Amino acid sequence: MTDQPADSAQPATREPSADTLAELHRLNDVCRAEPGNIDAQIALWQAVARLKMWVCINRGTAEAPRPYMISGERGPILCIFSNGEQATETAHSSGLVPATEPVPLFAVPLPEALDWAMSFGEYGVVGVTIDYPRIGAWSPLPNLAQLK
Repeated sequence: MTDQPADSAQPATREPSADTLAELHRLNDVCRAEPGNIDAQIALWQAVARLKMWVCINRGTAEAPRPYMISGERGPILCIFSNGEQATETAHSSGLVPATEPVPLFAVPLPEALDWAMSFGEYGVVGVTIDYPRIGAWSPLPNLAQLK
């Protein structure tokens, strides 16, 4: 599987600003309030694509990272996070990692993360979700090509 990230630098070194995170949440609120508003969904995913990196919970090893995924109706969905804090919170609250243990994370810089995520399509992954479950908006993998 092509799950080797383009860069496994520590996510904390390039965390998004509080304003950037607030904008993601604002855009998500618009999407939830207006589920049929395609323009709002596009704006949200454009903001996601402007992040410096996507952070992933590592379910593999340091040498062979494997991102955390969830099961969707149509197939597996890649979980990406806007920051290390959100990824850590999800890993602990979902029971992936005990609350007393550090969470193994890796980061993939953008714009390379778009191609990296789309490469999972050949293995049956159908989409990507951001900050699951806090935001939880998802996009079909082919739509990521429009964000390049």
